[in-house]
Amino acid sequence: MRVRRLDPILVDRIAAGEVIERPASAVKELVENALDAGAARIDVAIEAGGRRLIRVIDDGCGMSAEDLALAVERHATSKIPDGDLTAIATLGFRGEALPSIAAVADLTIDARAAGAEVGAQIRVEAGEKRGLKPSNWPKGARVEARDLFAATPARLKFLKTERAETAAVADVVKRLAMANPAVRFSFAADMGASFDYPACGASEEGRARRIAQALGTEFADNAIALHAEREAFRLEGLAGLPTFHRANALMQYVYVNGRPVRDKLFSGAIRAAYLDFLSHDRHPALALFLECDPRVVDVNVHPAKAEVRFSDPGRARGLVVGALKEALASALHRSADTPARAALDVLAERARTPGREWSAASGAGFSSFGGPPRSRPLDWNLRSSPSAPAGFAEPPQAAFDVGLPSADARPAAAPPAAAAVENPLGAARAQLHETYIVAQTKDGLVIVDQHAAHERLVYEKLKAQREAEGVARQLLLVPRVVELDATRLDALLSAQEELSALGLALEPFGPGAALVRETPAALGDIDVGRLIEDIADLLAEEGDARGLTRRLDALLARVACHHSVRAGRRLTAEEMNALLREMEKTPGAGQCNHGRPTYVELKLADIEKLFGRG
Repeated sequence: MRVRRLDPILVDRIAAGEVIERPASAVKELVENALDAGAARIDVAIEAGGRRLIRVIDDGCGMSAEDLALAVERHATSKIPDGDLTAIATLGFRGEALPSIAAVADLTIDARAAGAEVGAQIRVEAGEKRGLKPSNWPKGARVEARDLFAATPARLKFLKTERAETAAVADVVKRLAMANPAVRFSFAADMGASFDYPACGASEEGRARRIAQALGTEFADNAIALHAEREAFRLEGLAGLPTFHRANALMQYVYVNGRPVRDKLFSGAIRAAYLDFLSHDRHPALALFLECDPRVVDVNVHPAKAEVRFSDPGRARGLVVGALKEALASALHRSADTPARAALDVLAERARTPGREWSAASGAGFSSFGGPPRSRPLDWNLRSSPSAPAGFAEPPQAAFDVGLPSADARPAAAPPAAAAVENPLGAARAQLHETYIVAQTKDGLVIVDQHAAHERLVYEKLKAQREAEGVARQLLLVPRVVELDATRLDALLSAQEELSALGLALEPFGPGAALVRETPAALGDIDVGRLIEDIADLLAEEGDARGLTRRLDALLARVACHHSVRAGRRLTAEEMNALLREMEKTPGAGQCNHGRPTYVELKLADIEKLFGRG
């Protein structure tokens, strides 16, 4: 078969496939053109997920008849006046948006340049111009694309449902709206998902309001503002609290010079920053805006311009990781209020249910101060000798020092003074089911999961030791032999060096066993066998998928979980208040190592509403 030159229309359709993959791609290109035109208002409407109709209207600078005729030609643009591709400051610049859309849809454009007496209209059908004529369009431009991919049926087969395509278009408009708070955006679709975002101004406050419009007040209420600068880079935005996590990364919005991007560099930086707070299958919500000199970033990596490449990626990544970690540390014990809202909704629903009666059994599991303890109180002291015998039917628990006062077996003290209520987490008043601490604050109450909270404190304590002088060890008087299957034993022994850094000294002991000689001193008398088996399970499951730092942190979290005060343990008032005070001082204490909240806060005003007093 001889080589032949392709038909120009076919060439355009092939090239269009690189830029216009789905209706959302076309909308992105058209809205970016409107923003580059200086629009103060952009209205987007679609039908049938964008297949039947895409309409974008803006009040920007518009185009003259001459420019309009040239705009639908490939590689014609007004955005690179000097031919310099190293300092691109506009969103669109390839001159491919309109001709690419025209190659796969019927395109109609009405435009009018500022100061022009009359507007102009041009139509392109199946890639061919149908002439230029006058138009009474008042200002800016209106672009309509109908019957998308009608000329390329194969592309239609790969589109998702109309509802899914509508959601994708809405997401594109939302992402661009978040980066341009001074512009009013509206979106309308026959499948729903419509919205209207009034202009908020270009200030930091305006951006925060636009983010709240797009992502909801729930995100805004559970996010931390961040600001950071490093040489040619400036980073601003909102980082969601770790407890405000999601099952996927769809609620992560990252921008470079106002351009929404999906880049592995940022994905990795976000994971690294939240590593201490979330399990690997949970994702934070955030909106980050990185500004930099256009000369240090290449936005011409891919036709869709969703990926970027930095001249110094390490500096950009370091700025993102550092800023996020600093913001999360500044949050200290803050936790998302979403669980509290959900709890209030459940309580309100139950309160509306008629016929509910209180019985004596309903109070089971509630213990106030002064009652006789059914088991020994928790001993917070750091020591390497075995702890005192546990109470009846209760497994022994080792001691751990997080800077809290010791406790003895005497009855609990009276409720603390009113001054303690002024603390952020209030004053402990009672313990529910020997699992949850109930504390009174100045404007409500706090319920703390004692195991999750202590687990976080232990983790941070061990981590600080590891990063400082190293985790202190204690030599076991009688080395412990732990039997394991071949897979787990091999995984355990291959991580000997990592485990040694955590204070665990072990060695092979014949086939199918390991000999443990040393454990972290801070753990006191623990069940060595259970700890080693749990760590072996983790190592066998993860394999070499994690880097060294992530593996160490995961192992440290597993050790902390084993030593934390268990649910079902009676605590004294002194112990509970000491735990609350330590939480207030510890970064990240609002969530455990798996991203779950360590406490929920209920405001007095919300509680009063449950009883009809609000």
